[in-house]
Amino acid sequence: MNSNSNSRTRNSFTERLGPGLITGAADDDPSGIATYSQAGSQFRFGLVWTLLLTTPLMIGIQMLSARIGWVTGEGLASNIAKVCPRWLTVSLIGLLVVANTINIAADIGAMAEALRLLAGGQHVLYILLFGGLSILGQVYFSYERTVRILKWLTLSLFSYVAVVISVHVQWRGVARESLLPWAYFPSGVSPSDYAGMIVAVLGTTISPYLFFWQAAQEVEDKHRRPQAAELHDHPAYAAEHLARIKLDTYVGMIFSNAVALCIVVATAVTLNQHGITNIQTSAQAAEALRPVSGDLAFAVFALGIVGTGLLAVPVLAGSAAYAVSEVFGWRAGLSHGFREARGFYLIIVAATGVGTAMSVFELDPIKALVWSAIVNGVISVPIMVVMMWIGQSRRIMGALTMSLRHRFFGWAATAVMAAAVLFMVVAAAL
Repeated sequence: MNSNSNSRTRNSFTERLGPGLITGAADDDPSGIATYSQAGSQFRFGLVWTLLLTTPLMIGIQMLSARIGWVTGEGLASNIAKVCPRWLTVSLIGLLVVANTINIAADIGAMAEALRLLAGGQHVLYILLFGGLSILGQVYFSYERTVRILKWLTLSLFSYVAVVISVHVQWRGVARESLLPWAYFPSGVSPSDYAGMIVAVLGTTISPYLFFWQAAQEVEDKHRRPQAAELHDHPAYAAEHLARIKLDTYVGMIFSNAVALCIVVATAVTLNQHGITNIQTSAQAAEALRPVSGDLAFAVFALGIVGTGLLAVPVLAGSAAYAVSEVFGWRAGLSHGFREARGFYLIIVAATGVGTAMSVFELDPIKALVWSAIVNGVISVPIMVVMMWIGQSRRIMGALTMSLRHRFFGWAATAVMAAAVLFMVVAAAL
């Protein structure tokens, strides 16, 4: 009896996880892994505090995006179009597509390089393989199968937990350095380098494509529930689903930043302590682990890159497709077939195809990350401001507007991102 009860409880818990869990896991894509590896190898534990800071901010802004999608039954781009001029909405969505495509290129290139390091072979062939798999998976798999596969791929992130377990970590030292980072600055590193890495970490953890994806997935999930429209305004029904969104988002964002912490700590105690501080890609981080921590740590790290890339590329392409389709009034959603939503799927094919082509022609991974971060930084703040506006609007949200606590964390996240973008612009001008 107890066994059956526990089984039902576990099944109920996992069934309540979906958009938030997948969104959080997609945040630790190969590009993010490269950023966290740079942070750990260059500054050891000096940037751990940024992950603690961004966790509640990520929860706040992602919960808002999910809430907007579920309450309105429309994606983020549709809601932005209600409160912004047409030219501004189209410009923001256009920049989102550009940033996502560049990010796709960097991620596919990183997956291909990781697989080449593991198995040998031709780098270009692996690029084409991963690009093709990403397109075919989204075009031919049903919504239910896509979500199920993406959920399973989140397990690949545990590879970084395994790497941390396999190395010796002095957690007291981690806490000390993260609280007093200026006292442990490596020689030859300037405060501006440190500040620049702070901006990179913030831009990696709070990214616009995650807002659009989670909101769109809540819309898809709602449309698949026949009773949703009738019960939408029923207080008990609304409370139940908002509680599910809260649980899903908390689990997804905490999981995301816990994995990011593992990557920072793993690279700090292995690469940094052996004088390896110039890591530019996630594949380089994996390769550098081999002589320091052995073949097992290298293989686990590299396999994690492949798994997270397979998870992140569909999210990047899908979020772009949702946003464009909503702006132009096209039918959108993975629950529709290709013939029902051609425009939506053509955006997925185009974004993934262009990203794959950029990888084939050896796009510089560092330049790709820099440009993606710049574009994301430019659009993140206005999008977050509009999201906060929507979340507080009774005209759009009805009685389900944001709570005061939710507003605090949402505006805090917006302010932090605005400060990071301002610093990035000033640093670029100097």
